[in-house]
Amino acid sequence: MTLTTPPPAAAPAPIEQVGVTIDGIEVSVPRGTLVIRAAEQLGIAIPRFCDHPLLEPAGACRQCLVEIAMPDREGNLRAMPKPQASCTITVSPGMVVKTQLTSAVADKAQHGIMELLLVNHPLDCPICDKGGECPLQNQAMSNGRGETRFADTKRTFAKPIKISTQVLLDRERCILCQRCTRFSAEIAGDPFIDLQERGAGQQIGAFSPAILGIADDHGDDHGDGATAGHDHVDVLSAAASLASPEGPAELDASGQPFSSYFSGNTVQICPVGALTGAAYRFRARPFDLVSSPTTCEHCASGCAIRADHRRGVVLRRLAGDDPAVNEEWNCDKGRWAFQYAQLPDRLTNPLVRDEVSGELVEASWPEALSIAAAGLRAATTSESGVGVLVGGRATVEDAYAYAKFARIALGTNDVDFRARPHSAEEEAFLAHAVAGRGLGVTYADVEAAPVALLVGFEPEEESPIVFLRMRKSASRGRTHIFSVAPFVTPGLAKLNGRLLACHPGDEPDVLLALAVGSPDADASAVPVTAVDAASSAVREPGAIILVGERMAGVPGALSAVVTLAEATGARVAWVPRRAGERGAVEAGALPGLLPNGRPVADAAARIDVAAAWGVDTLPAAPGRDTSAILAAATSGAALVVGGVDVNDLPDPAAARRALSASSFVVSLEIRPSAVHEYADVVFPVATVAEKAGTFVDWEGRPRPFDAALNSPSLTSAPLSDHAILDELATEMGAGIHCATAAMVNAELSGIGAWDGRRSPAPRVSPPARSLSSAGGVILVTWHQLLDGGRGQDGDAHLAGTARRAVARMSPGTAAAYGIDPRGHVRITGIAGSLEFPVLIGEMPDGVVWVPTNSVGRPVRAELGSATGDLVSLSAAERSGSTVDGGRP
Repeated sequence: MTLTTPPPAAAPAPIEQVGVTIDGIEVSVPRGTLVIRAAEQLGIAIPRFCDHPLLEPAGACRQCLVEIAMPDREGNLRAMPKPQASCTITVSPGMVVKTQLTSAVADKAQHGIMELLLVNHPLDCPICDKGGECPLQNQAMSNGRGETRFADTKRTFAKPIKISTQVLLDRERCILCQRCTRFSAEIAGDPFIDLQERGAGQQIGAFSPAILGIADDHGDDHGDGATAGHDHVDVLSAAASLASPEGPAELDASGQPFSSYFSGNTVQICPVGALTGAAYRFRARPFDLVSSPTTCEHCASGCAIRADHRRGVVLRRLAGDDPAVNEEWNCDKGRWAFQYAQLPDRLTNPLVRDEVSGELVEASWPEALSIAAAGLRAATTSESGVGVLVGGRATVEDAYAYAKFARIALGTNDVDFRARPHSAEEEAFLAHAVAGRGLGVTYADVEAAPVALLVGFEPEEESPIVFLRMRKSASRGRTHIFSVAPFVTPGLAKLNGRLLACHPGDEPDVLLALAVGSPDADASAVPVTAVDAASSAVREPGAIILVGERMAGVPGALSAVVTLAEATGARVAWVPRRAGERGAVEAGALPGLLPNGRPVADAAARIDVAAAWGVDTLPAAPGRDTSAILAAATSGAALVVGGVDVNDLPDPAAARRALSASSFVVSLEIRPSAVHEYADVVFPVATVAEKAGTFVDWEGRPRPFDAALNSPSLTSAPLSDHAILDELATEMGAGIHCATAAMVNAELSGIGAWDGRRSPAPRVSPPARSLSSAGGVILVTWHQLLDGGRGQDGDAHLAGTARRAVARMSPGTAAAYGIDPRGHVRITGIAGSLEFPVLIGEMPDGVVWVPTNSVGRPVRAELGSATGDLVSLSAAERSGSTVDGGRP
């Protein structure tokens, strides 16, 4: 059975059409259409502020008033007694609408509303960040009075209010349209701002704990202390305590800043400049900027974004409008984490290691290419050979060039993009269920699915737009969410999801239980467990299974996913964390895969690719994976490394030893890294803003983009990875023809889809586990969206809103080890120890969860432990200073 084959689609029900007349023009629209939308179909623009097509109608600003008449029971047309808000009323048969274009009443009403809105609004357009792209500015000119009748003193407030370290509020500008509050409550599920006070004193501010129903002892965000008995600390920001260039967030009586991974959207949809981004504030005006569409590089969501730049420097990024993918939203990481490319340590020239001093020194491109080619050429003749490691930042074109470079220039299949925990089972799963499948489960499928099962996948942290689309469907009662995880995360709670609780490593058992199901029973006599409910639900037509990349570290988990899909007919989608990973699968950057899902071990597949590449043969034996490549480097194998963060690798300490022992290391990187320390040759590479390329999102949808900034040249600025590898291969006497993205895409398209034998499904049985008898507790860890990743360097505003790094455990675990629920815990692994504030919550006993890479606490590097390993716990004294948002 093909895992990604969709079930037959039912014929859509016919949509009832309603006839309505707007400004004398008859139009037929679907029943339920808002009057303001019907007018848009005729090209009639009714002024508005609160209206947004992705938010529920509110009728808050009243700017869209129109005259409406409707037929009575006898068919006589009767006008409503006063103008109505066109953004809240749906069309009905025979309705007659007059907008400001044909009705003096509607025009006068709109002028009056505009006058009221401007009574207290400051006339500070020249210094307002919204100036030049402000709906209030535009509509004051088109639908407002030519002069004001208000001669009194305008209302003023202290400004700005730092409702978080990255969102600033100028309250006197606010026109109370409620776009920000509605977005936070309806879309993101983070209702941490709302309207406060009444009348002339009404303003936007932080939510109060009384409204949230949170008792005082449920949260403590004033220090680095713990929070007892409630998950609320998980969604509180460190903004109150972490200084940023704007200072700490200013809190109201609730003690809470505006904490959300999606807060930047409120800035973008604010129609008046009341909410502004701290990083962009007062830096430019729209008419100073050049806007370029591009694609976000941070995760596999594939968001369309707009990069605004001036004089070769990106100053801001906004969410693009792409209804099929991110609609009009993006996460704060995609919006604000672009400063890393503009930091002073940016690599701009090749570096080579001086034989005398041992230091890296600048070199010309011809010199660096010559030295790199000589070193790699010598390594290919050695017994250990050369391995190629590709990081998650690579575009499809880059990953393809790395894979082709390995097989043609180096003569090896030792290439792997998985710079993270991985397994042979995962490679078999990717080859069977992902590679070459094209567009599989889509965002539309996520919204339409009756049931979604999350397996080792936390969408709010790992793919935020997937989270938003799931929440959109779940909040409307269309999709029921189940999650196989140790505890209910904040994201799962916002999805109204149901937990299938398990210990780390027991996920295969839960999945196999879902596949087997349970016999029918009298519901009144036999309670239905969560597993029974999920087993029945996942068999519904249209059900989907979303599996995260961290299941690669759980033996048997991905095999169990395949078994479950075969047993239930549910469709499977793999959602990696990094933007380049799905594209790297398609490009063949795996030791056992060639482009478009062709198995390396299949002779016909090799013949296909060899013919397209213009070579006689390709290496036939599947290559070594990332761990094996690094192990070979310990014995002297050479390495080509592109965009790998050592702290993301399964064993960072072993990786550093391998890099140190390697006979020759070539690094392609944006900025200095841990690999840089051991490299013999370093090539600077272009960022997403400086090159053209393609990411493939988790759906399998290509997300092409052009260079936003001026195209770099070899002598003046960094090139794309594929262009550098093309030059290097030519220097080695083996052309790979990957100089431009267009050349790569043409060649990849020419290779075409694979219609031969596919790799078999993985069939790995979960091992017997006896960790509980060995002492200690089981570690579970995954990445949070905002953490210590290199792609977030340079933006202190964004860092200020990262979620607090805590060690989560059950009350029983804390009691067993004498851990103070409001204190700190020391977690000791194979390599060392780390301290975290404690969070007590519902989860299995004998398990502790910590974020993988919070600022100052890289778990894999410092503990030497990964998910499923045993660690020890002990009480820790509160430190005099802390990191990651804590206060002394």
